[in-house]
Amino acid sequence: MVRLPLSPEEIVRGKLLGQMLRRARGERPMLAVAMAAGISPETLRKIESGRVPTPSFSTVAMLSMVLGLSLDTVWQGIHEESSDSVPRVQGEHLRKAS
Repeated sequence: MVRLPLSPEEIVRGKLLGQMLRRARGERPMLAVAMAAGISPETLRKIESGRVPTPSFSTVAMLSMVLGLSLDTVWQGIHEESSDSVPRVQGEHLRKAS
């Protein structure tokens, strides 16, 4: 299966998610947070840096729980800020499957 390229909005949301998680982690060690969430420290590093802009829902949910963030807060944070950062293109969410 071929994965479609990410839209500019998805890339921005991934960076915003990473920034939000990094701020929430604060002074806690990356290793401790990653292990508590059941992921590798390298995966957490990639998410926080925006190199993994679309982590799985379960990964986001576990990280949110470990960091004391509600999923509503995460959702609002990445969608409100991203809509200010990237102009929306009408019909952008409709992608053609190849």
